[in-house]
Amino acid sequence: MARLVLWDIDHTLISTRGVGRELSAAAFERTTGIQMREQASIDGITEPVIFRETAKLHGLTTDRAEFERFAQALAEEHLAHSAELRERGHALPGAAGALDALASAGVTQTVVTGNIRPAGEIKLSVFGLDRHIVWGIGAYGEDADDRADLVRLSLERAGCPAADAVLIGDTPADVVGGSANGVRVVAVATGRSSESVLRSAGADAVLSDLRSLDAFLEAVLPNRDR
Repeated sequence: MARLVLWDIDHTLISTRGVGRELSAAAFERTTGIQMREQASIDGITEPVIFRETAKLHGLTTDRAEFERFAQALAEEHLAHSAELRERGHALPGAAGALDALASAGVTQTVVTGNIRPAGEIKLSVFGLDRHIVWGIGAYGEDADDRADLVRLSLERAGCPAADAVLIGDTPADVVGGSANGVRVVAVATGRSSESVLRSAGADAVLSDLRSLDAFLEAVLPNRDR
């Protein structure tokens, strides 16, 4: 049975309902002095890549130091607007129950996310979804550009072999990142990617959402004691 679950955050556990983009826009303008007119694709992409590609759309070339200033501004924006995030966003149906069920089964849970860690912590805490998350063994946008590297880093931090881990996410990038490391992937079609797209990407199991706890546990812990 899996002993470590690596959760994605956005569109897997929560939806910010547009607040996340607004906070990114505010941090982008604070960092570059330019109003963000458009944003690069964000599905399954890490924060450094989103910042770099968004800057290119505005005719800018950025470096690591500028990303770090952006990351600091983004963390501050999330902290300042956490009440708005709570009011306008929401936990996805079944998310809290899924986290609780895995905790009851003795599974360690963390996150592998393109978010910077402070933003990820705030996003889950405002919806009460952080109580089972072991943050120190997760991997975050500031750690690497590529999601497969984030999965590998989290496994190393947890001291967990890939065969004992399961990744749960909503994009083909999540699927590829887990599969590249030999991690079993359970995909949920709660974002922009359909069930068929997630299956085609190579997910080991696909769920429409997290509403059915029985279906969730069967996908994540298929060999658990009944």
